[in-house]
Order: sequence, then structure tokens, then C-alpha cells
Amino acid sequence: MRPGTTDRAVAAAYSLGWTLVRHLPERTGQWAFTRIADHAWRRRLGGVRQLEANLRRLLGPDATPAELRALSRASMRSYLRYWYELFRLPSMDRDELLDRTRSSGIEALEAHLEAGRGVVAALPHMGNWDHAGAWIALRGTPLTTVAERLRPESLFRRFTAVREQLGMEVLPLSGGAGHTVGTLARRLRAGGLVCLLADRDLTAQGVEVTLFGERARMPAGPAALALATGAALMPVSLWFDGPHWGIRVHEEIAPPSQGDRAARIRAMTQELACVFEQEIAAHPEDWHMMQPVFTADLAGPAGGASR
Repeated sequence: MRPGTTDRAVAAAYSLGWTLVRHLPERTGQWAFTRIADHAWRRRLGGVRQLEANLRRLLGPDATPAELRALSRASMRSYLRYWYELFRLPSMDRDELLDRTRSSGIEALEAHLEAGRGVVAALPHMGNWDHAGAWIALRGTPLTTVAERLRPESLFRRFTAVREQLGMEVLPLSGGAGHTVGTLARRLRAGGLVCLLADRDLTAQGVEVTLFGERARMPAGPAALALATGAALMPVSLWFDGPHWGIRVHEEIAPPSQGDRAARIRAMTQELACVFEQEIAAHPEDWHMMQPVFTADLAGPAGGASR
């Protein structure tokens, strides 16, 4: 199949999802997406092999193949729940979205913003990060985020439009004429909220950290932005709790008082990794990491991830 044909097929599939899901009874939609998750898991389609390679680090060397497969199945179901909810979010009832959210620590984040201090909220690929953005926007706090540019361009524009409809300002990770990093810094210096997924380095210029006892790479951006602008760097963890969404805003990661800029960024990013490690371990099935994170995997494919 030609690349252009593939792009059109992908865009059509997502468009169908946005069109159909909002009209399905919730129970029917949940059932359908669970079946899709199980099919991908059984066939090890898409990123399932890499997901299992990542989850193996979390479980440790003593985990059995059966334990790993059980966790990867639960994680795939959680991941497809994210997609199902993303398709529903634009038409979801405002009160339902607020009522089904269980949060802690949000008051500290909002206190910084009310005092005119910007906040960098750093999130792992857990739970439903689009719901979290919509939820805080509904609480009256606008936010700015960054999205990886997708192919085809029409699909990227559709995702951007949906997130903007939910109350987010979306900047492209690359190819944007507005100089994304500069725009983020301006938002923070103006006392705004910037939300960034922060457990996978997309730039090949990230920071090496220790995660689950192994070397991994995480983006330097969240710590660098906080350090440059004086914004508070606050980790945020997300998970599913039955029909509810869990959100926890953690205490600010303060910049070290000593060291050069690079050393301070490394230290802050390592602290971020420690928080992520703790929260992923508490909700392992809700970590949707389908791409390489650990340094050993970045040199090539995950290989025996499914063994």
C-alpha cells in the first residue's frame, strides 16, 4: 500500500471513530474497544511487544511470562479505554466529566497560578491525559500543551481541533512557525499553565535517568522551562479507578541550589523520574508506553519483548 493511501486510511479510521463513538451507548462502546484491545494483545500488534519490554522492567527479573502477559493485556485495555474516551470527550456531559474525577493536590497548583507564577505540569503516559486537560480547563484554568505532529496533516489538525475544543492551546512539537519553546516560555512567564508529557524523549537530546533500576531517557524540556522561567515544576500522575479518573498533583520539584544549568536540569529530571516510577508502580496497567524509553532499547527494536 502506498504511503499516501495508508495516511488516508488512518485518517478515515480516526474520523469514523469520532463520528460513531459519540452515538454509541457507553456500554457498547466500551465492549467494542475492549475487544479491539484484546485482539491487538493476542496478535501482539502495534506496540505490544515494546509495551511488554517496558513492563518487564517494572515487574523485575523474577516475573513470570504469564504475569507479564496478564499485565500487558490489562495495559492494552486501559490504552484502548483512553482512545474510546478521547473520541467521546467532545460530546461528554460537563457535569459527568467533573463528577467522575477524583483529584488531590490540585489546590497547590492553582495557588501558584493565582499568585501569578507559571506551572509546568509534567505527566507520564498514564490514564487519560486529554481528560485531565479538559477537566482543569473546566475548572477555569486555560492551559498550553505540545503535540507530536502526526501524518497525515489532516489528522494532526483534527486532534488539535478536538483538544482546542476541550479548552487547550496546542502547539506542534516540530514544524511550527511560532517557535514552540519560546511560546511556552512566554506563557509561563505570564503566569500560565503548561502541560507536557514527560516520560519519553522525542528529540534525541534528552536526559539520561535511572528508571526501575535501568538507564532511560526523558525529555529535558520540563525542567529546562521551569528553570528558565521560574515556573513551578509539578509532576502529575493519572490513572483509572473503575468508572472514575484519578489525578494526583505532586509537590513541586525545586531547582537545586548548586551546579551549572545542565547539572540542575539532570537533577530535576531524575526527581521527576522517581515520582513517575512510584506512580507507575502503583498503577502499572495504566502506563501506556508503546515506544522505547530505556537506553538499551533505543539502539534498536525491543527484539524479544514478547518472549
